[in-house]
Amino acid sequence: MARRSSRIALALVVMAGIVGALAIYRDYRQEIGAERARIASGSQIAMTPCGPIEYAVRGGGPPVLLIHGAGGGFDQGLELARPLVDNGFRVIAMSRFGYLRTPLPQDASPEAQADAHTCLLNALNLDRVPVVGGSAGAPSAMLLCLRHPERCLAMVLLFPIAFAPGDTAKQPPRLFWFVIRTTLHSDFLYWTASKLVRGTLFKTILATPPDDFRNAPQEERARALEIMRHILPISEREKGIWNDAAISTSIPRYDLEKLRIPTIVISAKDDLYGTYRKGRYTAEHISGARFVGYATGGHLLLGHWEEACVELSRFLRQTESRTTPSKAK
Repeated sequence: MARRSSRIALALVVMAGIVGALAIYRDYRQEIGAERARIASGSQIAMTPCGPIEYAVRGGGPPVLLIHGAGGGFDQGLELARPLVDNGFRVIAMSRFGYLRTPLPQDASPEAQADAHTCLLNALNLDRVPVVGGSAGAPSAMLLCLRHPERCLAMVLLFPIAFAPGDTAKQPPRLFWFVIRTTLHSDFLYWTASKLVRGTLFKTILATPPDDFRNAPQEERARALEIMRHILPISEREKGIWNDAAISTSIPRYDLEKLRIPTIVISAKDDLYGTYRKGRYTAEHISGARFVGYATGGHLLLGHWEEACVELSRFLRQTESRTTPSKAK
């Protein structure tokens, strides 16, 4: 009798495990389906001399080129630029090399990416625009303005991956590489990690202290979770992420002193990618550049995103007013 009861109990546990696993997989299929549907619309492909480039345009008014960071694509760019759209700007957001529908070419260096940004501007018949580079998009943003200064009205660097003295040999922590190697090849593993070890993803991929998330207002926590979720499907961004990871470990010093355009750099001191020090150094060596730093917020600027967006919009409006000819009276 006891053995029979044990067998029944074991069977019930197994059945419960199967039902639970099926429910988890059902939730995954629903969420990954929604994320794939999200990136399947709203963008276009520009056929350029630099290869096919995926891009999207939102809003009206003065154009702004938005260059996304690691784990991104045109969708991340649009989300990053949402406050600009709301403030009357027309945002052009591309998918950089290896992200979504933009292929990874043999030469995927920041220099080649900068030239590809120019190819996209040419394809869209845009002459000069303000350039916003976020995170791992900052190197190609700086090089675009150095290699093609006639195309850049102003430059914004948000939590930039950049050079600073003493950082050339610094490697990301082992935990970062473990998370990348574990989750990058599998949408399911990344999705599972986002449910079970969310704090680890905040510290590694999103480079934001979990305490900053816990202390942030509700709307900021919602934004952070949306950013984490929208890295899915990560399999469609894998090549770009690997390329950015390789580039980010050895950013050289660019000729910052040659930049002669209005520039603002924004970062948080506890950004786990170390962009505060890098950003401040960059701003100090660009003539007239301004650095805006926050004590907390991490790579996502949690708790300070609204302030940063006000700074960003004000800066771009000032740039626009300086470059727009006054009307004759």
